[in-house]
Amino acid sequence: MSTALRIRLGRRFLPLPRFLWQRVVARGARATRRRLAFMTPDHHRVRNYAVRELRTGHPLAPATIASDLELPADRVVAICAELERELTFLYRADGESVSWAYPVTSEVTPHYVTYPSGERIYAA
Repeated sequence: MSTALRIRLGRRFLPLPRFLWQRVVARGARATRRRLAFMTPDHHRVRNYAVRELRTGHPLAPATIASDLELPADRVVAICAELERELTFLYRADGESVSWAYPVTSEVTPHYVTYPSGERIYAA
């Protein structure tokens, strides 16, 4: 049986059987699905919007997100709080406006993400 995955043990690289690494990957996928089960389609919309719009380099106010997504402002505030509380994708440096939406941020960092358009933005 050929395997494409090897682990290092000292100076040697040992093959890791396919069934074993597939089990580890499947377990990780199940854990991720459970961790993200709280997210509704609106959670995904808010998160995706933040990632897309943080390219301006400025934090996003909840009112702006609500207006652009045609969602009630209080719903956007609640969604941002849930995403931040669950340590999932968002961070609000001032406690209100979204300044970080994985993998991008409006804050200066030594890391960058490059969009397919060639546009670069700071990365978290």
